[in-house]
Amino acid sequence: PSLSRMAKQSRHKAKAASILNISEDELRLTEQAGRGHIRIDDDELSAAFDFFDVDGKGRLTAKDLHNRLSTFYPNLPAKDVKALITEPVFTKEVLRRLLENNHLGGFDPVKQAFAVYDPHNTGYVDLDTLRHIFTDLGFGEITDEDMTVLIETSDVDGDGKISLEDFRGMLAFGSSKPASHLP
Repeated sequence: PSLSRMAKQSRHKAKAASILNISEDELRLTEQAGRGHIRIDDDELSAAFDFFDVDGKGRLTAKDLHNRLSTFYPNLPAKDVKALITEPVFTKEVLRRLLENNHLGGFDPVKQAFAVYDPHNTGYVDLDTLRHIFTDLGFGEITDEDMTVLIETSDVDGDGKISLEDFRGMLAFGSSKPASHLP
């Protein structure tokens, strides 16, 4: 590849890494080791893609991504979002290829998603953050009663809080796969 293309790829990887909270050094190490890819089945892929494709167009734009990601990452720069759109027409198949061909073998998307709900790194979902996210996603105001039901439903170990493992179980609920098979 040409020097300018390699530089462009390097800038693209650095931008993508900042969104994933992965340092450039970690990204470089995974590339050198040639470690795997993110495994995702058709149902998970469809759920992920449809989450961003709110209008059901079958393709995503940087604006689609920014609208949804800004709920979780309020200070996310638009340039970082644009770096994620790697093709002129970003479809579900493009997303599949991106996930299958990445070099982030050690990346745990469930743990990364959980970190959004645990901004203070306590090991548990922050209830104020959860309320805010539900509201921003258009689910309306979450009452204390709603919150109690959500916690009781999600709290697998019965400690009254939603931990990472509870979160994994919550994501597996309704899936044909047991939670132990999630990353």
